[in-house]
Parts: sequence; structure tokens; C-alpha cells
Amino acid sequence: MRTRSRAALLAAAIALAGLSTSACGYFSTLKAQMAFKDANLAYQTQDYQKAIEKYKEALVHKPDLAVAYFYLGNSYDNLYKPARKGEAANDANLQEAVSYYRKATETIQDPKLRKLSFEYLLASYGNEKLNDPSQAEPIVKKMIESDPDEPNNYYALAKIYEDAGNYEEAEKMLLAARDRRPKDATTYMQMAAFYNRQGRFDKTIEALEARAAAEPNNPEAYYTIATYLWDKTFRDFRLKEPERRAYLDKGVAATDKAIAIKGDYLEAIVYKGLLLRLQANIEKDRARQQALLKEADALRDRAKALQKAKQAGAGA
Repeated sequence: MRTRSRAALLAAAIALAGLSTSACGYFSTLKAQMAFKDANLAYQTQDYQKAIEKYKEALVHKPDLAVAYFYLGNSYDNLYKPARKGEAANDANLQEAVSYYRKATETIQDPKLRKLSFEYLLASYGNEKLNDPSQAEPIVKKMIESDPDEPNNYYALAKIYEDAGNYEEAEKMLLAARDRRPKDATTYMQMAAFYNRQGRFDKTIEALEARAAAEPNNPEAYYTIATYLWDKTFRDFRLKEPERRAYLDKGVAATDKAIAIKGDYLEAIVYKGLLLRLQANIEKDRARQQALLKEADALRDRAKALQKAKQAGAGA
């Protein structure tokens, strides 16, 4: 979360603060303005102790300066060091950060900064910090209430449920995200990964096929189906032969769709060759087996030529 530009964060702070002597001639506002400016300068130079002091001073003179709560929380957050977890003073910084982030979510009206406050608050309960999923759950639920069309919030809650072993609720969250944005490819990829971790391979492929249906002109969608099918047939020795054959046929068909959309799709060409070799391994008819291997060899040569051409183009 700390990768965000401090300059960008400060620009938002100044814009949202609404501090100007022309708009309000009160002496307290002048003091708040001065303290807030000093706080922002300290924050920008990573002098977080001074920033904390000055943000608090600004709030004394202007208690409704809600934006300062976020930057107070973030200053304490930056003082916290995961490597020193367990040290009282260090842990206190994180508790202060949580307190001010929570205050920010309750008082900030600007939707972007309020969302950011929720995100940082949620991160505070992650593995590297407080590691408390029970506290994270209600935060994500509030985020969903605040912005029900944001799929990332559903993914976050699904992950919390999955990590807790509540797979039924995790699935419900992913389905809710899909229902909100049925054309969002990322949601189907999240669903596919979830089902694959649960060993529900048919549901995995179903999600990937739904993704392909949502973006039928994207060759990567079909290529992804093929990679999952190859991996399943290559690694799962428990598969019965009819099931293995069905998966391989479906994988080859998926690569064909990908290549039809993008003729020089190197990765899809490679995977088609791999799938054909797996088909040859289980083929009992000698002539058919040799035909599959011949086609796989041709695809290998085609892939090598494409690779060579790409390298030559990159060199030029």
C-alpha cells in the first residue's frame, strides 16, 4: 500500500482540506492552515513524527478537518516496522494507525479518499501486520456497502472466507461479483482459481469458458482454457481414459480458437503441440498416433520459426 506517491496523496490532502484565509477569517483557521501546511511538508520529507505532531495540531484548531485523520493514520503506519513486531512502541504505532484510519472511514466524505482509508485499514489487519481476519471481514462488508459495484471488495471478502475454511461463503462472494459485473473477465479468473484450489476442475473450466464467452475475440481467453486442460491431463494420473481424451479434445479445440483469432499466437501454437503429444501417448491406433506426432512436430517447427522471427525483429 505504501507504493502510492506521497506527492499524489498530499495533492489530495490539500485539495480536500478546504483551508483558506479568504474563505474563513477566523484565527483558529489560520493556525490550522499553518499546522496543516507544516504537517504536509514533514510528511513529504518522511519526517513522520513531526507530521503526526502537526496534523494533531491542525485538528485541535479545526476538528472537522477529516482528511487529517487519514494522514495521521498513514504517518503512524509508516513508522510501524513489521520486522520489529512485538516491540511495544512499534506495535503502538500500528494501533494508532488503525484508530485514525477507522476515524477517516467514518468522517471523510470524498469517495476516493474514503475508499483509500478503507483499503489501508483493511491492509492493517493483513498477515504482515495485525493478522486478524475477524476484524477484516466487517471492514470489507462496509466497503461493499459503500461501493457495491467494485468487484475487488468481493474478491477480498471471498479470500477472507476461503482462508477461514468457509468455502461456501467464499463462493457466494465470487458469484455476487459475477452478478454485479457479468462481463468482467477478472471475476471469472478469480472463480476459476478458487475452484481449482478446491479441486473442482469442471467448475474451473466452466468459469474459464464463461470468461471466453464474455470476451469472444480475446485469444488469451481460449489459450488459458488450454493451459488448464493440459496441466490437468499431464499431472492428474487418476483420470480415466475417456475423461482424459475429452479434456485433450477440448484443449485442442481451445487452441484452435486462439490461433484462429491470432495466427501468430506463439504460446497457443506451443500448447497445441503439447496437447497433441498427450493425445498420441494414449492413442492405440498406430496410424493415428503417427499423424498426431507429425502435426505436433509441424507446430514445433512453426513455433521455432515464429520465435526466431520475433527475436530478429526485437534485435532490429
